[in-house]
Amino acid sequence: MTPARTKIVLLSTLALGLLAGTLWFAWQPQSQSDPQSIGQPLYGSLSESALAPNMGKPLGANIVPDLPKNPPQPATEILSKRVVEYHIDVSLEKGQVLRGTETLTWKHPGKKTVNDLYLHLYPNAFSSMETTFMKESGGKLRGDTMPKDGFGSMTLTELKTEDGLSLMHRIQYVQPDDGNAGDRSLVKVRLPKPVRGGEEITLYMKFEVKLPAIFARMGATDDFVMAGQWFPKLSVYETAGQRGRAEEGWNLHQYHGNSEFYADFGIYSVRIRVPETHIVAATGFPTRGAVRQNGQKIYQFYADDVHDFAWSASPNFVTVEEPFSSAEVPGVKIKLYLDPSHKELKGRYMSAAKAALSYYSKWYGPYPYSTLSIVVPPKSGNGAGGMEYPTLITAAAAGNLNPGYSLERTLVHEIGHQYFYGMVANNEFEEPWLDEGFTSYAEERLMEQEYGLTPNLPLQSGQVASPQPLNRESWKYGSAAEYAQNAYSRGKLVLRGIERQVGMKKMDRIMRTYVQTYRFKHPSSMDFQRIVERVTGRSWSHYFEQYVYDGQMADFSVDHITNHKLENGYEAVVTVSKKGADYPKIPVQFTFKDGTTIFKAWDGAGKSTTFRIKSTSPVSHVTLDPLYTIALENKHINNSLKAELDEKQQTRWSVSVTKLLETLLGSLSW
Repeated sequence: MTPARTKIVLLSTLALGLLAGTLWFAWQPQSQSDPQSIGQPLYGSLSESALAPNMGKPLGANIVPDLPKNPPQPATEILSKRVVEYHIDVSLEKGQVLRGTETLTWKHPGKKTVNDLYLHLYPNAFSSMETTFMKESGGKLRGDTMPKDGFGSMTLTELKTEDGLSLMHRIQYVQPDDGNAGDRSLVKVRLPKPVRGGEEITLYMKFEVKLPAIFARMGATDDFVMAGQWFPKLSVYETAGQRGRAEEGWNLHQYHGNSEFYADFGIYSVRIRVPETHIVAATGFPTRGAVRQNGQKIYQFYADDVHDFAWSASPNFVTVEEPFSSAEVPGVKIKLYLDPSHKELKGRYMSAAKAALSYYSKWYGPYPYSTLSIVVPPKSGNGAGGMEYPTLITAAAAGNLNPGYSLERTLVHEIGHQYFYGMVANNEFEEPWLDEGFTSYAEERLMEQEYGLTPNLPLQSGQVASPQPLNRESWKYGSAAEYAQNAYSRGKLVLRGIERQVGMKKMDRIMRTYVQTYRFKHPSSMDFQRIVERVTGRSWSHYFEQYVYDGQMADFSVDHITNHKLENGYEAVVTVSKKGADYPKIPVQFTFKDGTTIFKAWDGAGKSTTFRIKSTSPVSHVTLDPLYTIALENKHINNSLKAELDEKQQTRWSVSVTKLLETLLGSLSW
């Protein structure tokens, strides 16, 4: 944890020297075969490896046998509260098994006395078809299917306090969401003595993970390993007022079919042991070069102000590294870990990564980390593709040797998650739109600006066949498709709807203010609403109530057109109505038989309104929102009506092709 001020002062001189040395090594040119080994001895004592700083307390006997005498000090600017600290030593062994030790220190951020801790054991979601994840997903995720007999699991083999007291008899698997006794993804640990607000507790554990056949973001295939959600991870203890919480307490959920994750910011120091042929990509930066010893290659990584740690390993990675800086990016080392089949595409990956870092830093604030690692899984590792972790992302698997813009789109989406989920760390269990919808919004804007790909918003909104509240828990959406329609598409359209009303300049202020206010915090939908209201200076409660909390969509209809012959021309009587949620200004286009057009606007008040228009020519047809400015309307087929046919034969005509595409695409699952 963060040391006392006096300790910082005493160690500052030593810290600067150590940090300078560490950075010098970390920025040396690196080879194609082993990006962490250049400029470092191939052999050395393990006791020289750097573990995370700031433990600031004595450890019990035999907990961590080789803590360094002079650990590296963190960056001078502490960006988060650093509630947790992890020291992990893990080894990849035959049979795709991980064996590890973990020292976990937690500082109680609240006021109430705590008698229990809760740990996520995420790999147990893949232990059988009886787990909550497998029951809800049916063994499928994002088009990927659980391989036959590809189960994996996690076992705690030791758990004790820092003074050596075993807690193994004090653990209990809990299922707070569904009571499924077959689910062991969350475990409760009864503590031998309570932890009061502001106090710290350190636990030591040993664990084993049988990696599943690669599926749902983690696992192994052939000699490729994706270690995501691979270690026992502490749940989040929320304080009163956080995310609108009335009373402080643990936020507890199992691993669900649609859900992702939620964790507190902290410090990670992770030693990774792999076969000596393997190359490792990981969160954070290496504190020393890889060391070869007894047939293994040993890596040491460090990261602070992050809320997760992931790594990947393969003997086949083709590595490329480039330093990058811009007016908004002080300096980042971009690291590519390519499947060999995509080595010729390295320029596209690097260009997309630089564009994403540049634009996102310009729009939302500087990228605060010194590294960004990009893993391109092999074709057989499709289940690991398209996923985000702090400072490390996975691109789409290298199945297509000539990919279209999906290569860039996946990359800029996952890099966008460095902001929305990475730094602005919403609860992905409960409000997934705050990361997926926001990242989709950022991705779409970048793809249009950098690659000229203009989004078809009417088509996208037409795919939202089952709108639901956006602050709904991820597993309570009826299907993966319904989850995607809302968390991704409708969430993005909510932001587009705000942008259309306030303009791009003010929308940029909203987004940047939101990010700057909640960097390294855990915001809620209500927190974002308050930012919108602060920047615009008016209430948005009605908009958020309908489109965010109540899950509505807009639907405006032209119902009747009647032309009456007058002495000197015609009077058209046109009735339009509102069949969905409100919108403040609905454009209406009137086209006359002589080819002329006029525009009016309906303020959306009431359920319907009638226009009476006198002209020398009868009205031929009427179209609501002809330029599709209302991003959240999903039923465009009733937006237009011709006047000449009788009521039984009146036909909706303006978006027949669009509606056909909506129907076809709406049938596809996410």
